[in-house]
Amino acid sequence: MTPPVMTIDETFQLALERHRAGDLPRAEALYREVLRQQPNHVEALHLFGVIAGQIGRLDGAIELIRRAVQLRPDFPEAYNNLGNALKRAGQLDAAESAYRKALELKPDYAEASVNLGNGLRDVGRLDEAIAAYREAMRLRPGLVGAHSNLILTLHYHPDYDGRMIHEELVRWNARHAEPLKKFIGPHDNDRDPERRLRIGYVSPDFREHVVGQNLLPLLREHDHRRFEIFCYSSVLSPDALTQEIRGCVDVWRDAMAMSDAQLAEQVRLDRIDILMELSNHSADNRLVMMARKPAPVQASWLGYPGSTGVAAIDYRVSDPQIDPTDADFPFYSERTIRLADVYWCYGVPGPTPEPVERPAVEGGPVTFGCLNNFAKVSTAAQDLWAEILRGLPGSRLIIHSYAGSHLETVRQRFTTKRISADRIEFVHRQAWAEYVQTYNRIDIALDPFPWGGGITTCNALWMGVPMVTLFGRTAVGRGTATILSSIGAGDLIAHSPGEYVQIATDLARNLPRLKALSASLRPRMLGSPLMNAARFARSVEAVYRKIWQAWCRSFGK
Repeated sequence: MTPPVMTIDETFQLALERHRAGDLPRAEALYREVLRQQPNHVEALHLFGVIAGQIGRLDGAIELIRRAVQLRPDFPEAYNNLGNALKRAGQLDAAESAYRKALELKPDYAEASVNLGNGLRDVGRLDEAIAAYREAMRLRPGLVGAHSNLILTLHYHPDYDGRMIHEELVRWNARHAEPLKKFIGPHDNDRDPERRLRIGYVSPDFREHVVGQNLLPLLREHDHRRFEIFCYSSVLSPDALTQEIRGCVDVWRDAMAMSDAQLAEQVRLDRIDILMELSNHSADNRLVMMARKPAPVQASWLGYPGSTGVAAIDYRVSDPQIDPTDADFPFYSERTIRLADVYWCYGVPGPTPEPVERPAVEGGPVTFGCLNNFAKVSTAAQDLWAEILRGLPGSRLIIHSYAGSHLETVRQRFTTKRISADRIEFVHRQAWAEYVQTYNRIDIALDPFPWGGGITTCNALWMGVPMVTLFGRTAVGRGTATILSSIGAGDLIAHSPGEYVQIATDLARNLPRLKALSASLRPRMLGSPLMNAARFARSVEAVYRKIWQAWCRSFGK
């Protein structure tokens, strides 16, 4: 019997249903069918464009959603999603305009205010970003993403210390986690302290992302006789790294379409012993799910080395440099447990050439560089960089950033510090092969602050570029310090702004030292704990065994 032919409205409703369920291929096919029959179907154009953006076809996404707003100029949701596509395409000025148009049409549109904040953060306008998040929270106090984005952004801002961030984390926990305590039940996991443990990793970043890249070496080396490994993935668009990670684990759960309640229930059904949260307050985190405490032992690691503030998370994983003392422990809701050596294990993300001689050694001007996320390039960092450049006439600085009008603001800031604009160069989004070649143009990398580098630091060192860092006031500012310490380059760690300038300047003036240091960096990395995946895995597994044994002992008290 021939199935009945669906109407356009029925086809669109089915597309919407499949889209909400995370079945993007089926939803895309259905939107195409709607548009085949009715090319100017505004909602289908809009949502087909949203899917195109979700799977990375940004040019198509922008074109489709622009058609939708041309047909319906009073469509705030489409302007918001147009902003998202433009932002992902690196067109941040146009994205800001789209978000502001959405808010003009719908002043109480909290999600658009959050997205505006994200765009402002990415161009370093941190005070404005914080204001946008707070406005979104005023409009919708329960909008957890707004609150998490606020917390994340406070870490970038040089005026916020550990105590101030902790106070906001306490508010996050009270607003979003405390109401879920009623769902926390007892755990009857087998309390044998030495048995094989079930470890669950929760992340949206099992993909080409720093979290996925840093996790892969561990997953390859896990001892599956002693640990059964589960991954709960909220990856929107899986890629080759997703498949590689999936091949390393015992059980893979696609959690993209699961609610927090559903995911918590799945973790309980899987009888996970230790659940590892890998996002902290970064994008698409599942902290609300963690607040339900589906596993008896829960810990946070790898997203970034701060606190989650979530009372239901028992531990935060750190290392001896990120937390060299217990001084910051009052600002962490979790107990801190340190790995033996270093927080990360570096696996080179792609093909790399051998490091070249530094340009200054070859007779060129001294070139400094920072290829970190531009949100980390604080005005305080820019001012110190200007001081370094001022002390070295003819020296230059390369900064990574999206294109946009904010770059003129940076140039003007350097100009007011008596650094001519032609000494500052900006590089934009680059493919891996071009990115690593950019390091061949840099003599000395300058770590931003208050939030420094992690994998970007490793990439620089791997390409033979020494990195100067300022030991941070908070954990996120001590990532480069732990990396440098692990390879025996602690003399590049400054403990004051003046020392930061002095270390960078002295190295730039001592070309024989720069030459020798550059040549030593890759061999040092290869011989260090930073790239010893087996050693790293044993260190992580020792932490897992320790916290599990502590849970087992707690029942004897």
